[in-house]
Amino acid sequence: MRVKEGGVIRVGIAGLGRAGWDIHVDALRPLTDQYAIVAVCDPLPDRRTQAREELGCAAYSAFPELLADARVELVVVATPSYLHAEMAIAALETGKHVIVEKPFATDLADAERMIATAKQTGRTLTCHQNSRYSPDYLKVREVIASGKLGQILQIRIAWHGFSRRWDWQTLKEFGGGMLNNNGSHAIDLALLLMGEVEPQVFCQRRNTPLSSGDAEDHVKVVLQAPGAPLLDVELTSACAYAQDAWLVMGTQGSLTGTRSHLKWKYLDPVRFSARPVDRHPTPDRSYNREDLSWVEETWDLSQEHHTPPTQQIYRDLYATLREEAPLAISLPGLQRQSRVLQKCRES
Repeated sequence: MRVKEGGVIRVGIAGLGRAGWDIHVDALRPLTDQYAIVAVCDPLPDRRTQAREELGCAAYSAFPELLADARVELVVVATPSYLHAEMAIAALETGKHVIVEKPFATDLADAERMIATAKQTGRTLTCHQNSRYSPDYLKVREVIASGKLGQILQIRIAWHGFSRRWDWQTLKEFGGGMLNNNGSHAIDLALLLMGEVEPQVFCQRRNTPLSSGDAEDHVKVVLQAPGAPLLDVELTSACAYAQDAWLVMGTQGSLTGTRSHLKWKYLDPVRFSARPVDRHPTPDRSYNREDLSWVEETWDLSQEHHTPPTQQIYRDLYATLREEAPLAISLPGLQRQSRVLQKCRES
């Protein structure tokens, strides 16, 4: 059952690391008309002191203390990945609504336990899939939906970089690795662009010397299904010549670009008339040729005014909790994503 009365939603944040502090606290601070951070928990004393001083909230050293705070309506689980499932389930069973930092869970069994608990308790459960609100993704989706590119054959998502990493997210025991960390975002976008299908999954994962831990830092995923575009996803810390983040191939044109700049060109279907097969030899023994008249368009992030993705997630969640709007990042979608990620882990 959802909270229907008006007023701010009182939030408790579990974990004040990079995600908890730099993402969730930062997103919630300006939303004073909808949210109030009333409690946090973290095992590090200096983080608790900073929260008390800057946020004026209660600060606990242990998660059960935060759950015992009756003021908390919504729990943000922003702890290391391997803790997400148990903390989310405990919060739901205490009667709290929950938003979990990605990855939603580190395996399918945990994801299904979390979803089952949300249904049993009647509490709202969702995940911080903020890439769904990224301006570049929204523009790519808009161009595809316009039909300008024709039938979409293939979409490539490439998040490339070259860097070393040595923190907890390089360790399997903590649920680290490129697939959980970045793949939870990229696979989420890929599935949204594929449509309502259950794809076949190919995945290759590699742990390279660039990672100090034992988890993968190089991932290739290919998703395919009848009637859907093929999705080609590359996530790596081992590409010194980073390629564009987006490449969309269609029967009337293509789109390419980065997270901040996109360009696409397409043919006017009225002027792009059909060519019947000619069985005769070409007059000059050459390949077929024609002059194509392209329409070209561009998009640049610097020319857009948009709500930061992390804030938009919370705006939408407020509408769900206070106004009974449909949940933007729904449980069926999270379950589908978890199934695909599990196939990647097993391949």
